Amino acid sequence: ESTMLDDSDFQFAQPLTLEQALANLKGNDLGLRFYAAWWFGKFQVNHPEAIELLISALEDTDDQTPEGGFPLRRNAARALGKLGDQQAVPPLIQALDCSDFYVREAAANSLELLRNPTAIPRLLELVKSGLADGQVDPLMANSQPFDALIEALGALQDTHTVPYILPFLDHPLERVQYAAARALYLLTGEDRFGFLLVEALKGNNLQLRRTVLSDLGAIGFLPAAQPIAQTLAENSLKLVALKGILEAQIDPGHLGDLSPQIGEVLALMDSLL
Repeated sequence: ESTMLDDSDFQFAQPLTLEQALANLKGNDLGLRFYAAWWFGKFQVNHPEAIELLISALEDTDDQTPEGGFPLRRNAARALGKLGDQQAVPPLIQALDCSDFYVREAAANSLELLRNPTAIPRLLELVKSGLADGQVDPLMANSQPFDALIEALGALQDTHTVPYILPFLDHPLERVQYAAARALYLLTGEDRFGFLLVEALKGNNLQLRRTVLSDLGAIGFLPAAQPIAQTLAENSLKLVALKGILEAQIDPGHLGDLSPQIGEVLALMDSLL
């Protein structure tokens, strides 16, 4: 029961003004509230009343699917991460206990963006729930959005979490393995974790290759540049990943000191255009 959205989901929707979006978010029409929550996140319209309304929407009980999901809560959680307001951190931590798996996933993704260390204890507690005797518990493998939880811990840069993330390299779901490699590279700086992701670019599943491209761009792993350019995936995604690598390598204060490796990345990007 996934409700992952992209811009195409709303391509025929009416454009909104700030006043309309606020009114819709306060209104009774669930469809308009759902779209307004997406709109604030998509266009990153940070307005104090919008933050307040989106936080309130994290506890919405009106917009519930027959399967028990809470679509409005999901959109609100995603939007709050994109808007960057630290007021959202405590309610997003609370949302990690929602009965809806996808709300928990969206909350973890947003806590990753907000980078507030107060989220670490609860994120780590949930990651630990997937372990038994220091190993991944197969009975709990699908109980939580472990990839999102682990990526958030990686972004929060607390090295004490490393021993609890390491076992997830052997998780039965490949996307969770990749999340663990991504987080461990950020936490340790060890190239072996970056190369695990490079190896994953050879996989047969296109969706997983797309995931790995995103991971490699997020960690800015320079040795991945050539493999990224050669992997079987959309050029647009490869360019985004290479842009992430480029941004990780360039020191804004020394733009003139472009190393040969950076020149190679630029050449690879040029070849994909």
